[in-house]
Amino acid sequence: MPKLLFGGMKELASVKHVEQRSRFFARLYEIGSPGDMEEILKFHRREHKKANHHCWAMRLNGEEKSKDDGEVGHPGKVLLEILKKHSLGSHALVVSRVFGGVKLGVGGVSRAFREAGEGVVQSSLAD
Repeated sequence: MPKLLFGGMKELASVKHVEQRSRFFARLYEIGSPGDMEEILKFHRREHKKANHHCWAMRLNGEEKSKDDGEVGHPGKVLLEILKKHSLGSHALVVSRVFGGVKLGVGGVSRAFREAGEGVVQSSLAD
């Protein structure tokens, strides 16, 4: 069930994925303007204060953007690929990572972000 957020944005789904004690909090949003991204990131920073990285991707009106927020493995690109794969065109996908003490390596980080992103998209499709 979508949750209506500030400014008309809707949170469509959220999931938590755990990989070697690191926690990945993924959320999928329906957005109406590129400015919605900053509000979403503010929300994630408040909601997940212990998170080291808030990686994201968005697609809106043919525009595509993504950010890795200093994380290795280009998770922003990975999240953008997920949005494209599922033809999500007015959506934002954000994954916040709380480091669990075990380095996952470039491949492990990419895989964990992919699993979290796919998980939240699948969860939204199931609703």
